[in-house]
Amino acid sequence: MKDFKEKLSLVPTKPGSYQMKDKDGIIIYVGKAKNLQRRLRSYFTRTVTGKTKMLVENIDDFEYIVTSSELESLILEITLIKKYNPKYNILLKDDKTYPYIELTHEKYPRLRVVRHVKRKKNKNHLYGPYPNVTAARKTVNMINRIYPLRKCEHLKKEACLYYHIHECLGYCIKEIEEDEVDRIYNEILSFLKGNTTFIEEKIRSEMEKASSSLNYERALELKNMLDDIHTTLRKQKIDLNKNLTFDLIHYYYNHNYLSIQIFFIRDGLLFGRDKDIFKTLEEPGEELMEFIIKYYEKTGLLPKQLYVPDVVDTELLSAYLNIKVATPYRGKIKSLFDLAEENAKENLSEKEEILEKDESSRLGALKELASLLHLDKISRIESFDNSHLFGTYYVGGMVVFDDFLPNKDLYRKYKITTDVKDDIGAMREVLYRRYYKVLMEESYKPDLIVLDGGASQITACSEILLSLGLSIPVVGLVKDSKHRTHHLLNENLESIEIRASSDLFLYLSKIQEEVHRFAITYHKNIRSKGMLVSTLSMVEGIGEVRRKELLKKFGSLKKMKEATVEELIQVVGKDVAENLYLFLQDMDKKSEEELEDEEDE
Repeated sequence: MKDFKEKLSLVPTKPGSYQMKDKDGIIIYVGKAKNLQRRLRSYFTRTVTGKTKMLVENIDDFEYIVTSSELESLILEITLIKKYNPKYNILLKDDKTYPYIELTHEKYPRLRVVRHVKRKKNKNHLYGPYPNVTAARKTVNMINRIYPLRKCEHLKKEACLYYHIHECLGYCIKEIEEDEVDRIYNEILSFLKGNTTFIEEKIRSEMEKASSSLNYERALELKNMLDDIHTTLRKQKIDLNKNLTFDLIHYYYNHNYLSIQIFFIRDGLLFGRDKDIFKTLEEPGEELMEFIIKYYEKTGLLPKQLYVPDVVDTELLSAYLNIKVATPYRGKIKSLFDLAEENAKENLSEKEEILEKDESSRLGALKELASLLHLDKISRIESFDNSHLFGTYYVGGMVVFDDFLPNKDLYRKYKITTDVKDDIGAMREVLYRRYYKVLMEESYKPDLIVLDGGASQITACSEILLSLGLSIPVVGLVKDSKHRTHHLLNENLESIEIRASSDLFLYLSKIQEEVHRFAITYHKNIRSKGMLVSTLSMVEGIGEVRRKELLKKFGSLKKMKEATVEELIQVVGKDVAENLYLFLQDMDKKSEEELEDEEDE
């Protein structure tokens, strides 16, 4: 560890953001401080362990930016974290796109389950989050069966099946009274806010009618709906004086692990919870602050109010998020707050031993790999794979692992631009584009490149790196005749055996599986779009310009097929619109469903 005594003496005692760099000048950690000098001194003058020790051992230099206030330092910290994605800052899991129920605010409203709410312009008609997607879909299906809402995305010219089975009022074929639409809308709205009275009475009435007419199958179905309401809503009721809506976050900290619990309270209902555990670097308050900001930026929807523990600067967080943030000290919300803390403690107690074992096996595997390749250390690994269909739609994918943990924020997709006809050519282009960018932007380069292949892939990669003047170790994962990973091949094309029962073999296999999955998924999406383009080119009057306009407007064949002639006319004109409408209606239904399945993936 370097001696920064002289440099530390020059650091001001003002607020600001600091950036830790490694020997390659890459930013590996970004933090903020009320007092820059005191915070920076703490890294090099106190005894550190675990993740902090790993950070300090890798610090070759540091920089700082002075700000005029703590809020400015927080904003700068988050901005720099987004820009550099430092390896020692908190990495959120990639599964935080909880579903919401949307009651659309249209002339004839629809009810549906939506994700990616960040894309929604109007978020006032979203209800949730529903951590259990099955519960969300079940709720939507139930309401859609009880209330004759509009089901189709675009109004058709004739009535659909839902109209004939009395689950739609026939909005496409007749004008529905505004009062009737408002009544349905308000009853559903009331239900989504926790008032089940209207729907329960409606179900009981229908159940009695079904029973009286000896339709016992329908009566049983309605009874099950009532049971679902009691299970998913009544059991979640919280004994609060008011129907409050807020998120509540608490934590438990032990042995450098930070366990976090989030409760979602919506109109007096506990819709669900979220939880996570991190190996910490800073004090809990700092890490929790960074987690909260990243969490809500990723989920895309802020609560009306947020309750957090007193280790978090509520004024600072409130100013950044622009919502009310407070710490409860008494009453029923404090009891709920304590419950969240207890859950955080239980979650950590349950998983701490497993986490410790996992960390030990990962770090042990990294040391073994470094020893086999005669390297000082290995932390960041980048791996590549290609995908194509009979030589068409070539794409490449890159995945990034830090200490054998996936860093999905750094994954990259590559659409092959040159006229390549083989995997090696595709690999050359992807590798050149990736590491030319590293060279030009002076960004973080990996400690190791892992390729899914043998001598030809390694040779191609080594030639690309040599042409760019970069020195990065390369290794290939070689498969046997049964398509199972058998051994490693280093950049000197020397074979290195790995025990199939070892932790190292397991982690390398995970990288191999992940990069293959990532490339295949991207390839399917590209192929779907290629099929869509091919389909449109078969319609008379649609060239490249009109095709792009249609894709921009509708985005998929499904949405184009659901469009009316009038909607198509707005994009391509009357004659072409009529040709396109007839063509899409005549398409083989099965082929279209297969295409949409691929797009959904």
